[in-house]
Amino acid sequence: MAERGRPRSFDRETALRQAMEIFWERGYEGASLADLMAAMKINAPSLYAAFGGKEALFREAVNYYRGTDGSATGKALREGSTARAAIEGMLMAAAIVLALPGKPTGCLVVLGATNCTPSNRPVDVFLHDIRTASAADIRKRLLRGLAEGELPKETEVDQLAAYFTTVLHGMSLQARDGVTQDALQGVVRTAMLIWPAPAAAKRGRVRSAA
Repeated sequence: MAERGRPRSFDRETALRQAMEIFWERGYEGASLADLMAAMKINAPSLYAAFGGKEALFREAVNYYRGTDGSATGKALREGSTARAAIEGMLMAAAIVLALPGKPTGCLVVLGATNCTPSNRPVDVFLHDIRTASAADIRKRLLRGLAEGELPKETEVDQLAAYFTTVLHGMSLQARDGVTQDALQGVVRTAMLIWPAPAAAKRGRVRSAA
């Protein structure tokens, strides 16, 4: 009976998680193949056979990150009962996961390819597209809040979406620089002060002032 091929001598998901953490900590260009193979406990032929090479491994590691360690922010954005709860929940989730003890700090999608040589431009574009899609999700949630009357009709949704996206990405860099979870949560509370007051609340303040 013909042999059907030798089974892999490693657990693929465990190896992928180890690769994810190396990329998360060091970035795409900072993670050498030697670093990756040492962390994954595999040799070069096994890496190429299982993952197809460094760039393919990085793309798979980023997608794995988005479905595991990096999933909390998107989940909070989707599940918030109101637009405000969704945005605040997203930022608060980020404040926790970006500075977890024992994990690389910051966000792999934000920091994984901040500087790339021209030959690695496809990696930069890959992460840019994910960030752009995330920003679009924030905008969509705000538009829904506007349509449902949670936000005043005059709300500049594009500006508000850009603001919260900038806060989210800036928190990633702050976490990489050692800012604590408590401090990041303070950033979120301050950021939310910009949330537009409902039209009814504005009318109430006008009447009180009169």
